[in-house]
Amino acid sequence: MVPLGRVSATAAAVVAANLQALLGLNTLVVRPWPEPSPCLVPTRGQYDASLILRELAPEGESGALRLGLINHDLCLSFLTFVFGEAQLGGRAAVVSLHRLQDLDDGSRAPQALFLERLAKVGLHETAHVLGLPHCRAPGCLMRFSGGLAELDRLGLEFCPACQGRLAVGRARIRRGDVRAPFGSGPGLG
Repeated sequence: MVPLGRVSATAAAVVAANLQALLGLNTLVVRPWPEPSPCLVPTRGQYDASLILRELAPEGESGALRLGLINHDLCLSFLTFVFGEAQLGGRAAVVSLHRLQDLDDGSRAPQALFLERLAKVGLHETAHVLGLPHCRAPGCLMRFSGGLAELDRLGLEFCPACQGRLAVGRARIRRGDVRAPFGSGPGLG
């Protein structure tokens, strides 16, 4: 896991613990990288998530999977915002803490709710890296969430079909069969 700029150590630890406990992935939080300034879209005041993914997993480079955490708001050229973004079956994902800290009335979410949201998005985006697409099963963590209310309705569970796909994705990682990045999915990833 790669903090991008200043990111709470508690937030990083919670995501790492969930990746280890629920996905069975050994997770190391590395020293923070600088904020990805070249990825800022000045006219929007947001960071382009697709550009951050290129920074996290440059083409031609092999190595560990990387999950970036950033405090700033993320967007894609065709979406107003995203909670996170991932390379489907690739090597990198990024999650923004920015919107996960809010309530609908504009006030701050309680810490427990914020950390639960962060864990959900971190797991969801990492599952995309493991090869899982969005799912239509009610309550499945791989279901698309376009807003906080939808995200809050999800549990920390994957449906049986997605659990099977996760096993395949983890086996791919253990074999070292990590393809070069291709494509990505918007929204809650």
